[in-house]
Amino acid sequence: MNLRLLFHAALFSFVVLAALARAEEKVLYEKPSAFGTIVVTEDDNGVRVLRFGQRGPRQSVVKPGDPDYVALPYARAAFTGLALCEEPRRVLVVGLGGGTLPMFLHKHYPKAAIDAVDIDPDVVDVARRFFNFRDDEFMRAHVGDGRKFIEQTRQPYDVIFLDAFGSDSVPPHLTTQEFLRAVRSALKPDGVVVGNVWARFHNPLYDSMVRTYQEVFDELYVLTVQDAGNIILLALPRRQALSRDELAQRARRVSTAKRFGFDLGGLVEFGFQSAPEKNQQGRVLRDADINLTR
Repeated sequence: MNLRLLFHAALFSFVVLAALARAEEKVLYEKPSAFGTIVVTEDDNGVRVLRFGQRGPRQSVVKPGDPDYVALPYARAAFTGLALCEEPRRVLVVGLGGGTLPMFLHKHYPKAAIDAVDIDPDVVDVARRFFNFRDDEFMRAHVGDGRKFIEQTRQPYDVIFLDAFGSDSVPPHLTTQEFLRAVRSALKPDGVVVGNVWARFHNPLYDSMVRTYQEVFDELYVLTVQDAGNIILLALPRRQALSRDELAQRARRVSTAKRFGFDLGGLVEFGFQSAPEKNQQGRVLRDADINLTR
């Protein structure tokens, strides 16, 4: 069997398994919103999934009441960014979804101030109703456009997670040089930005997204996520050249000290790439290239 046939056989198997898995899920909620149809399902183990559309990819997978349940590989990989700052005191998550990232951070950094912002009020409502997201004095959800929220920020953050996705991609106005400059301005000098993007195979703008990060930030690390189509970008507003082993050691210390249920060091060792040279396959994305009506 040649490689093309193997690929199509594997793809067919994946589609069949995904269909079977969904057949076993019970739909708890389905509602059209201004940004797509929100679907919440639950399986026999009490695990709930957020999708945009019945056939959309899983945006969040949550076991309500268990913030340590981090099922999606990209979400685990995103926490490697914690190795690139000191104990974070202020964290921003753009793109709430089911609340996986902020709830995990709240469990392990209980005194950190965590803001989570999502443009869709129905997503925020669903996170509270179906995924056990709870606002308190340290963690708050905000309804609003992530870009405007960042542009209006006056108190900088230690870590900014950029995890906003529509049904199939990052919203264009959250990819441009102007936006990333605002992100850098909202970041402390010793902080880190963690960006979640689709890999090149799924994302025709991948190289341009990387190039745009490189234009704005002084250091960029790229992590391929195992068993997923995601790439995690770790961007720093300073020069801090680290090898794969150095970053893996830092990451492992964090997950060990905080008693995460997974090894951050292994995720770095699997997917690490430094990106010191500007990506010549991409172009810098600018506001002038897109429709900024939002």
